[in-house]
Amino acid sequence: MSSVLRTQVLRTAVRSLATATRTQIQATPARLTVAARSYTSAAPASAPLKSNISTTSSAVVSSTKDLIINSQRIVAGAVVSRQPLILRDLTPFEKEYFVYQKNLERDHAAAFGAEFYFKKGSVAERRWKQQEAEKQAAASGASTTAGAKGSKSSSSKGAASEVPDEVTEEDRVAALEAKIQFNDRITDADRKNDVRSLERALARTLYLIVKKPRDQHAWQFPQGGVRVCENLQEATGRELSEECGSNMDLWFVGRVPIGHYQYNFPKEFVASSSTPTVKGAKVFFMKAHIFAGQVQVDNKEIVDFAWVTKQEMKDYVTPEYYEAVQDMLSDF
Repeated sequence: MSSVLRTQVLRTAVRSLATATRTQIQATPARLTVAARSYTSAAPASAPLKSNISTTSSAVVSSTKDLIINSQRIVAGAVVSRQPLILRDLTPFEKEYFVYQKNLERDHAAAFGAEFYFKKGSVAERRWKQQEAEKQAAASGASTTAGAKGSKSSSSKGAASEVPDEVTEEDRVAALEAKIQFNDRITDADRKNDVRSLERALARTLYLIVKKPRDQHAWQFPQGGVRVCENLQEATGRELSEECGSNMDLWFVGRVPIGHYQYNFPKEFVASSSTPTVKGAKVFFMKAHIFAGQVQVDNKEIVDFAWVTKQEMKDYVTPEYYEAVQDMLSDF
């Protein structure tokens, strides 16, 4: 191949690649910004809520024919979660480990030169000595004096012995200012056991499950059939809007399902169905996070909903269903 022909072929390939790249960039939707909103159960959205769901053309979305492959109805399910808002409680082993590390660090630490940092007889020096005595008492499980006397550190022992008996008004004010007020980790929703509230179990991951208007297999993740020429993310977003309303700010984590669940329809259902060739369904679960908003029950698609932890979900769904989805859920 001559150099001129090789150059022409290279230019044609580069031009084709640039055209395809521009087309892909134009087709890729930009990430939509979501206005800051709080979790609520009654307040409607002031404007149509946004998500990161990409959509195809209107001609494709308008199709209502269900997608059926190998006698299985393809279904899209949504694993909508509210992430933990606070740190979880430490286990007994973790607590003992951190206490051990703290004591080990204190015992091997170099002596603190208090006379270099504090003026002798000042309020700061007395406050530091009192704090050291309290730390020693907490570490040994005894009183302040006993903890100071039983300390292995000579510098801490000497400092604790010089703690004055009288506490001035200035010391009391400084001690009050030094205290940190922590909010209660147990909310009103926890006390009322309000499973519809997102303000409960702040240290745990909550998952949305809905109740269908039927007697058997009523509780499950929001799900629905995938239409022809509709991808899983589009189908999941549509089903969430139909079943749970539009008052939720959601963000889908990727476009690949995190798991699937396959089951067969009852023989009576297949015999009475308009599509007897469909023997069962295969559900693909898409993961999403909720940022704000709440579910709206329409008493048609769903009649109830709940935000539950992985362990609480056992009390709602069937054992077979829980066995299929438990590995997709977080233990914390």
